[in-house]
Amino acid sequence: LTCYDVAPVTPGVAADLSHCSSNSKATGYSGEDLHKALDGCQVVVIPAGVPRKPGMTRDDLFNTNASIVANLVKACAKACPKACLLIISNPVNSTVPIAAEILKKAGVYDPNRLFGVTTLDVVRARTFVANAKGLDVNKVTVPVIGGHAGTTIVPLLSQVQPKVSFTEPEVDALTQRIMFGGDEVVKAKAGGGSATLSMAYAGAEFADSVMAALSGDKGVTECTFVESKITDSPFFSSPVTLGKNGVETIHGYGTVNDKEKKLIADMLPDLKAQAAKGVEWAKANLK
Repeated sequence: LTCYDVAPVTPGVAADLSHCSSNSKATGYSGEDLHKALDGCQVVVIPAGVPRKPGMTRDDLFNTNASIVANLVKACAKACPKACLLIISNPVNSTVPIAAEILKKAGVYDPNRLFGVTTLDVVRARTFVANAKGLDVNKVTVPVIGGHAGTTIVPLLSQVQPKVSFTEPEVDALTQRIMFGGDEVVKAKAGGGSATLSMAYAGAEFADSVMAALSGDKGVTECTFVESKITDSPFFSSPVTLGKNGVETIHGYGTVNDKEKKLIADMLPDLKAQAAKGVEWAKANLK
């Protein structure tokens, strides 16, 4: 495990991590050592950037985080062009398309190895549904599709397993809370940042799944934001089976009810516009 940040504290963070009892070695890099940190990596997780504050949308982070993600992905294209890149930095609906454009320009783009991490939406959905229905959260599955910002997050409550029934008000309340769960944390932190611990949990869960599949585990399926032909949006989050080369199979989202159909139809223009914004920024700023 290698850690990198511009902050000089990063080697100390790695020293802290190295005391965890796991079969891995942790090394920290900072400053000018980005390429050293990335050299030979098979999986790169990018959570870098500035967090939201009350009243901000994920899109408000665009200009700052776009540049940060671009610089990191450029370095990945040189140091570890075959790595699976897991993008957490918001706005994911735009930063993933930016990453794709950078990798294309470098001649190393493989759509099977670029992921937007939307696992936190799934984690929230499972937690909120389990709490609302008195279920064991470890046995609950809730597909969450679309994107990773506000109304582009579409939980498919009609597909919850184990099968449960919801009243109309329950569906409305759960859908709203899952879509805007991040705002709940931003408000509660009162200017002190956005979700970090739950995001770390979700990011680790997705990274573990990617690494398990790369190692040969079969049947590993996660919702993730990838280049997709499921809809007319160039990038879309839906259940994806992972394999030894990243994406193995992109699945459709199955049968949905009328309410979910409307949520999907209503948000697709925004999702496409946010992807286009990322592509336009990349074309204007890539030298």
